[in-house]
Amino acid sequence: MSKIIAVIPARLGSKRVPKKNIRLLNGKPLIQYVIDAAVEAACFDEIWVNSESDILKEIAENSNVKFYKRPLELCEDNVGSDLFVHDFIKNVDCDVIVQILPTSPFITAEQIKQFVSLSTKYDTVVSTTPVRIESLYDGVPINFKRSEPTPPSQDLTPIQAYACSLMSWDVNLYNSNMEQFGCAYHGGEGSVGYYEITGYGALDIDEEDDFVLAEAIAHSLQQPNTRPKYYDDEEIYDADRLRVLLDDGVTNNTMYEFNKERVSIDEIIERNPQDSCWSHTLVNSKSNSATLIAQMPGEGNRMHYHADWDEWWHILKGEWEWFIEGKAVTVKKGDMVFIERNKVHKITAIGEDQAIRLAVSREDVDHIYTTENY
Repeated sequence: MSKIIAVIPARLGSKRVPKKNIRLLNGKPLIQYVIDAAVEAACFDEIWVNSESDILKEIAENSNVKFYKRPLELCEDNVGSDLFVHDFIKNVDCDVIVQILPTSPFITAEQIKQFVSLSTKYDTVVSTTPVRIESLYDGVPINFKRSEPTPPSQDLTPIQAYACSLMSWDVNLYNSNMEQFGCAYHGGEGSVGYYEITGYGALDIDEEDDFVLAEAIAHSLQQPNTRPKYYDDEEIYDADRLRVLLDDGVTNNTMYEFNKERVSIDEIIERNPQDSCWSHTLVNSKSNSATLIAQMPGEGNRMHYHADWDEWWHILKGEWEWFIEGKAVTVKKGDMVFIERNKVHKITAIGEDQAIRLAVSREDVDHIYTTENY
């Protein structure tokens, strides 16, 4: 069985973005992103960091991957991948080598696994990214004709540009190509396969502007999905919990007996009406709120969502029908329901008797309605 190893080349002496491989991206060294993705992919016999730097050696050791000390003469700006990869495979035993560039921090473990599956079928595999726009080479059109109407961009034949974030080579053929041509990066004499990378994984950090973009992406990926906004949106924001309850038809509301050290939920339910709607706020703080809400069959709230809050409920009595993003879900006593922020939802009591839920939210959370649902 072939021995497949990953190598992450990462010299310290970058000129355009100084020390970029150890520069913190959203609080984590740039190289750490691809180390973590390679480890998560779990498809390599070994993972190596290839560098001249003791700092990168420390990062490799802390990540439980191997470290190869690259000779200093192979760390100059004019030394290409051909030479330092050739040096590496002369000293590290393997059958297939997969190179993962640390400058592509958003490569995922799944993309790495898919790429590696191709590396056993071709002598060389190159990662590419599609460019779906009219393109020129030396002033000559490649994928369009000047004498024909411009087609929609989705109908253009995409240009496959090298992504370079992932490359793989059969080691024996690599050595042979180096002996015959003095280079092996593009595959030389041998079969070549291509793996298309789309999305954030295609980002390669070469310039300072790329790093700024990567920072924005990293921050965005930490945020929950947000609903797109449009110029013609007509939405109403309401963070007044009492008004929200009243507009939902709950007219009997106990709002000011909250934040007690200990309460009996059973006692509160017993002393409130069994044949009409009511609410009782148990907790109300800047971090969270908890409210008992009782409603009769057919009663409920209006279609809405929360832009910055994940909400959940515990069903204490009866049955409810939830509509979450248009999908109906029936829940009953003992169930818990979790709704991610930005998911449109509403709830209606069903069955024959009163239904009660414990709604956990926060005091300042906006309920966001369209004008037709307000």
